[in-house]
Parts: sequence; structure tokens; C-alpha cells
Amino acid sequence: MTIEERAVAFPCNGDWLYGILSQPGPASSSKGVLIVVGGPQYRVGSHRQFVLLARHLAFHGIPVLRFDYRGMGDSEGDARTFEDLEDDLRCAIDHFFEIAPSLGEVVMWGLCDAASAALFYAHRDERVTGLVLLNPWARTDGGFARTHLKHYYANRLFEKRLWEKILRGRFDYVEAVRSLARTVGASIGSRRSNAVEQDTAGAADACALPERMRAGLALFSGKVLLVTSGNDLTAREFLDTVEASPRWRELLASPRVSRFHLPLATHTFSRREWRDQVATHTAEWMRSW
Repeated sequence: MTIEERAVAFPCNGDWLYGILSQPGPASSSKGVLIVVGGPQYRVGSHRQFVLLARHLAFHGIPVLRFDYRGMGDSEGDARTFEDLEDDLRCAIDHFFEIAPSLGEVVMWGLCDAASAALFYAHRDERVTGLVLLNPWARTDGGFARTHLKHYYANRLFEKRLWEKILRGRFDYVEAVRSLARTVGASIGSRRSNAVEQDTAGAADACALPERMRAGLALFSGKVLLVTSGNDLTAREFLDTVEASPRWRELLASPRVSRFHLPLATHTFSRREWRDQVATHTAEWMRSW
């Protein structure tokens, strides 16, 4: 199948946003993909992943729009974080429907904090019927500390490079002890804070990022594909959060949720084989419903 790529521009609250439409031939799917870009980066993605993903999907008949939200890449406006993308995403979807004649519904595809942004937005827009969430960003100070203790420090004991440093006298024991002490302190402090929050009816808990993400997923009624990497502390923190929460586990056990885990992959799927697996699985999942 031949595909066409062209630059697009559309307004958002007085600023101009710029992106690329990857459009298949006449046999286009009624499902399109909006690639939500995590920060701070622009529509190309790490290792050109978003470019290659868009072309792969378009080659298989799926129209794709990737764009720079305000303050990033070529787009105008003040810089913003994943917490404040609702208007940008709505304007992008509006324009997507204008320029892709076959479009009837949209799947949002997001890596890291772009996955979090997609969870905040998707339930607010009935045109969004699917989510692809890759290594979602569910960072809290306590969660980050516990993830490091559970995964990073334990894994380091088996690293050849660590023991080579020790044997050659190049290991900084003082800094290592300080780093471990800071991490343990953050973990203990978070547990104490959580206990206090629970004693005060959990008001602060409801404002925590993982809980807001869970609430967004609970309100979304469409299909979900969760993709996680085995060699990524962000993914591990998210999965640990899920494991510790009955409400998260119940949501992800739903028949509408599919999961795909790459045990050796890094956060940004930096090798070609991982990137290609993600692209292939995304296309197959979209064709499955």
C-alpha cells in the first residue's frame, strides 16, 4: 500500500500547532491513531520511533496524526506539561477528523507521561474509542524510592560492571551509601505520610497521580492496550502501583484491556526489534476489534 505524508497546521487557543499526517490509500481504516507526544520531546520521538510507527500503521491502512503540542517543537505558545494538554488534544482530534475523510473514531497512543495525559483526556471525548498506553508515568516520591530499592539496587548486585569497579578500586562507597540512605529515607517517609493520609480520610491520596490516572481509566469505556518494558524503572513503578492496588488490578483484569510485555525492552524501545514488535502489535490489536 502506498502512503502519503504531509505537514498540517491547526489553531489552538490563538496559537498554531504543527504536525504530520500519515495517510494510507483509499482503503483507509475508520480507526485513526493520534500519537500523543510525551515531554520534553517533539513529534519525531526517541530513535525516530513515532515517525516509523506512523508509517508502519499507515502502510497497514491506518491513518495517523502526530503533532507538537503548544510550546514544543515547531508549535507556538507557552511550554506546558502532560497535566495541561486537554485543549491541545481536542484541537488535534478536531483537525484529524477534518483532514482524514475515512475517520470515524480515534485511538490515542502515548508513551510515558503521554500515556498519563491520554488517561486524563480520553473519557472526556466520545470520539476516542481506544488507548495504547506504553510504560505509563505514575511517579510519586515514595513509589520511585520503593521501586529503586526493590529493583535497581537488587539488580545491581548481579551487574558485572559493578564488581569490576569494586575490584579495580573505582567504586565510590561514600556516595553509594549516601544514595542508598536517601532512597531508604524517602521510602520510609512516604510510608509514614501514607499512614497519616489514610487517617485523614485519604484526601491527599485522591490527588496523587496514580489515583487520578486510575480514575480516568475507570471513566473510559473503550478498548485499552497496555504495553510495558521489563528493563525500565518507570514501567516497574507503574506495575508495582497496580499490584498494590485492588482497584487498579480490577480495572486491568477487564476483558476490554489487553496487555503486552517485552521483558528485555528499555523505556523507549530503543532497539529495532522492540520498536517493530510494538508497531506490529499495535496494528494487530487495532484490527482485532
